[in-house]
Amino acid sequence: MTEHSTKSVGYYLRTHVREYGMVVALVVILGFFQVLTDGVMLKPVNLTNLFLQNSYIIIMAVGMLLVIVGGHIDLSVGSVVGFVGALAAVMIVQWDMPVVVTIPVCLVVGAIIGAIQGYWVAYWRIPAFIVTLAGMLVFKGLTLALLGGASVGPFPDSFQGMSSGFLPDFFAGVIEGRFNLFSMVLGLAITIILPVLGLRQRAKQAKFADVEEPMVFFIAKHAVAGAAILFVTYLLSTYRGLPNVLIIMALLIAIFTFVTNSTTLGRRIYALGGNEKAAKLSGINTKRLTFLTFANMGMLAALAGLVFAARLNTATPKAGLAFELDVIAAVFIGGASMSGGVGKVIGAVVGALIMGVMNNGMSIIGVGIDWQQVIKGLVLLAAVIFDVYNKNKA
Repeated sequence: MTEHSTKSVGYYLRTHVREYGMVVALVVILGFFQVLTDGVMLKPVNLTNLFLQNSYIIIMAVGMLLVIVGGHIDLSVGSVVGFVGALAAVMIVQWDMPVVVTIPVCLVVGAIIGAIQGYWVAYWRIPAFIVTLAGMLVFKGLTLALLGGASVGPFPDSFQGMSSGFLPDFFAGVIEGRFNLFSMVLGLAITIILPVLGLRQRAKQAKFADVEEPMVFFIAKHAVAGAAILFVTYLLSTYRGLPNVLIIMALLIAIFTFVTNSTTLGRRIYALGGNEKAAKLSGINTKRLTFLTFANMGMLAALAGLVFAARLNTATPKAGLAFELDVIAAVFIGGASMSGGVGKVIGAVVGALIMGVMNNGMSIIGVGIDWQQVIKGLVLLAAVIFDVYNKNKA
């Protein structure tokens, strides 16, 4: 390694310390609880539960990232989760509507809810905090009214499968024993595809400017990520394979990573959060962008509501309670800036996983819910202090 490449790697690490620091923190926390739980943390059944329990938080964190990057916040997502879950329960259980109709209708309803809130924020300049706080109260009340104060369920198997189902093994019988070979092959394919896509992205960047990420770091990053994907896929394959909801999350992460990193729309959202006046002067329709980020957040909150209701197999008046706090905490822990314009999709996912691993690990070792809240609050505060410290240092 030359002196120049050493310096470039060091500079790259210093300028991306928050981004990769959270990944290291996740690995450390996983290892810590793996030891404290005597190996229970990484057992296939617990790993599966970890993804199932945090799926709705991860889904919403992806949408919340765009809202926060754009310089706003959405406090209504937890109530939207409860309302959409209640709507799905009423449609399926009480009105006997088919699942294939209910799911798209609920997603459209969520998008409309987000669009209405985004309209007041974008075009009337009412602070998002106030608009979404009002939305939180409104949809809590509508959930109670829709359910009549009682739980509604259960759901049919076709609806439950969205959250509790697993990918079938199309290669069943090839390997003796309980091993989902198709899930393993899929994990291997993803491990190969990711660096190929990364190399194509580097080639595109090289045509217009110097590539910021050193090649040695690119190779190391994808080697570690590939090993992690294969390890997790192997563990899940020894149980029941990849959960359906994990596939949904992976698709969302891939789509929104592409949008934020490789599209004009993504670059404009970051410009909006970085400096709204400058973005407007450069010809960006800032009002429409804000409107779209909230509509997108509403749709993803609706999807999370469907997943959560399917997991519980019932809709309850208290569904979604305080979910917005976990989602916002996940985004900030994952590296998003309070002032907007900074943050990545993968960072938000890592932040959500950190929160999920902590919840899961502390529950296994018997830490009370009171101290769990204290510890999560301190972790969030530490992440924000770290963000402010790095900003002041720069």
